[in-house]
Amino acid sequence: MTELMIISGIVLIICITSSKVLYKFGVPMLLIFMVLGMLFGSDGPVGIYFDDYELTSQLCSLALVFIMFYGGFGTRWKMAKPVAVPSIMMSTLGVMMTAGLTGLFCHFVIKTTLLEGLLIGAVVSSTDAASVFAVLRAQRLNLKGSLASLLEIESGSNDPIAYMMTVLILTMMKSSSSLTIGTVLGSVLTQVLIGGIIGVISAKGTVYLLRRSKFEIEGFYTIFVTAIAILSYALSEYLGGNGYLSVYIAGIIIGNSVIPRKKSMFHFFDGISWIMQIALFFMLGLLSFPSKLPYVSGKAVAISLFMILVARPLATFTILSPFKFTMKEKLFISWVGLRGAASVVFAIIAITFGVMIENDIFHIIFFIALFSVSIQGTLIPKVATLLGLVETEDEHQVLKTFTDYTGDINTDLLEVTIKKDSPWLNKTIMDANIPEEILIVMIKRGDKILVPKGATVLEEGDILVLSGNGIKSLLEG
Repeated sequence: MTELMIISGIVLIICITSSKVLYKFGVPMLLIFMVLGMLFGSDGPVGIYFDDYELTSQLCSLALVFIMFYGGFGTRWKMAKPVAVPSIMMSTLGVMMTAGLTGLFCHFVIKTTLLEGLLIGAVVSSTDAASVFAVLRAQRLNLKGSLASLLEIESGSNDPIAYMMTVLILTMMKSSSSLTIGTVLGSVLTQVLIGGIIGVISAKGTVYLLRRSKFEIEGFYTIFVTAIAILSYALSEYLGGNGYLSVYIAGIIIGNSVIPRKKSMFHFFDGISWIMQIALFFMLGLLSFPSKLPYVSGKAVAISLFMILVARPLATFTILSPFKFTMKEKLFISWVGLRGAASVVFAIIAITFGVMIENDIFHIIFFIALFSVSIQGTLIPKVATLLGLVETEDEHQVLKTFTDYTGDINTDLLEVTIKKDSPWLNKTIMDANIPEEILIVMIKRGDKILVPKGATVLEEGDILVLSGNGIKSLLEG
């Protein structure tokens, strides 16, 4: 146990320090973690033999729970709402189209069986949330318009669809009798409904309890939300729903609600998410055998190029055609179809599902992830610049898409009196639905000056001193 702890500590330090050095040269951090895992693995200089797919599947599933929750928790719904419809269509229909086209390519070109081809397509159909979030945040890539929000919502919400398709195809491969369309649709709807309901209920319940509870220890607020994230996933899976969908929805609702200690929660989940990403990508690299990659390189490169040049662009242009996106924006969205950890995890699930798979699906998908993160991930900033989609005027633009954004300078002051017809009357500050961009500096109540707190009840006659940018427009809106 002591040796494992020493190795874990050394690995984390090496991952962080090496990423700081190599990142300056444009190398994606997640690629660094994966390559370090390969160096520590069976074929690497360190030579740690590890081939436990079952254990990796369980640990990676847990890591994805926190990554998905943080993805939702950190998404600022106000910025994402205008592009919610095209984002959801990309994360559902877009994933299905990509999976179907890739599956047919594997069947007719790679010469797999139809079901195995569709399995490969389903496994690799989702864009990787961890990779997209990492590129946007770390690079401070200030994209014009609502591109950043669209990519965040799409990448954060498409894993459940890819997961459902993967499990359904595996079930069809395992079942002696073919599944009907009605059975498939019923299974999908069941997973979506149960997953969505549990996500909403767990999030709403959490917000309600946090607003009305006062924990003696500040850290308990974060622990409580952590428990909810785990519970929403596990309960959904137990009842036959989609756990990843549940935890993502819960993250969005909780992250965009007024709750105590949200700022500290954000920093906590940011740290946990990065630990999980390091562990996930390192473990996947550790599990791989680099000596096997040359044997699957031809198939993997062919699939990668087909997805980059045909499947992803075709799905993007088809689905986004009704919406007001320019040609350059569609081209960029087509390019930012990064394949990463989630696809490799789904490949591991396929291996442990107990079906006969002719191809080395793990190393094929692993190579695709390496290819995608190294090529597509590295070139994202250059492609954005080439297409003229980088906003240079506001260096904080990309950060505005996250719930922890605090870059705006509060310049306006306004006094608001609580009257009988005020929607804030007799409500606590937390429950009053006051826009997050508005800060209550102080409360004048008669001859007293009150320090505003979340639990402070607003009474008739109270004079609120508000601070923020464009307060009048925010209040009118």
